Amino acid sequence: MRFLIVIPAHNEEDNLPFTLDSLQQQRYKDFKVVVSNDGSTDRTSEIIKKYTDNDSRFETVNLQKSAHQPGSKVVNAFKKGLETQSPDAFDIICKFDADIILSENYLETIEEAFRNNPKYGLIGGLLYVEKDGEWVYEGNSNKNHVRGPMKAYRKECFQAMGGLRETLGWDNIDSILLENLGWKEIVLPELKVKLIKVKGADYTVKEFDYYGRYFYFLGLNRFLAYIASSKEAMKSKSIPFFFKIIKTYEDCRSKKLELKISKDEQRVINSQRWKALKKKWLGI
Repeated sequence: MRFLIVIPAHNEEDNLPFTLDSLQQQRYKDFKVVVSNDGSTDRTSEIIKKYTDNDSRFETVNLQKSAHQPGSKVVNAFKKGLETQSPDAFDIICKFDADIILSENYLETIEEAFRNNPKYGLIGGLLYVEKDGEWVYEGNSNKNHVRGPMKAYRKECFQAMGGLRETLGWDNIDSILLENLGWKEIVLPELKVKLIKVKGADYTVKEFDYYGRYFYFLGLNRFLAYIASSKEAMKSKSIPFFFKIIKTYEDCRSKKLELKISKDEQRVINSQRWKALKKKWLGI
């Protein structure tokens, strides 16, 4: 099986070499890497050139800097890189970040899992961050969800769900849609992916604005959005935090901001969320 790996990158001169080196060191060699250089103003272009000049498996596409918005920016850069290749030439499509380090057996293990399990649609490892000189589990999501920095999709699954959406919450929308289509999302805990920098460090969006927009663009109805907001408020131990999230969510609703999901997909997302809620709180 052949991999197409697209890596969106904006000003990643300090991190990108680690990612590309870890790909060159993979035991599994049948892959193509496209670095989607999203208007970098540092030495990112020079770093990419060192790989493209010496390894035919590495290519790049240079873009004008896109709007710095969580979710939409990175997916837009990913799509531009994807457009440079013919999907027919590949079996597995990956969206990797420019600040991760993969173990030498990463692609090999992913390929074997896809090959042996026809219903696997999305596979990844677990994210680890450096803390006090040690690499520890990031812990920002449940261990059954493949995080955004290391998505590997079976091509047929990727195409069936219509690819990735240029919106906040894209890396949860994909999981829900592929499951609804009968595919499985699989985390292989033995695959430890090192994350060099903390996600979201570049964003200036306030936390309550982030959650309010996230719940809206995820397509949650008012009831589920309010429940999700209350959970975040409980984590923060702040009642005002709940009302701030809700205000942002309601502002988005009143402005009727465009969703990147269809009405049918929105119903699927709400249905899945409601099922998960009933299972957790009511045991049904």
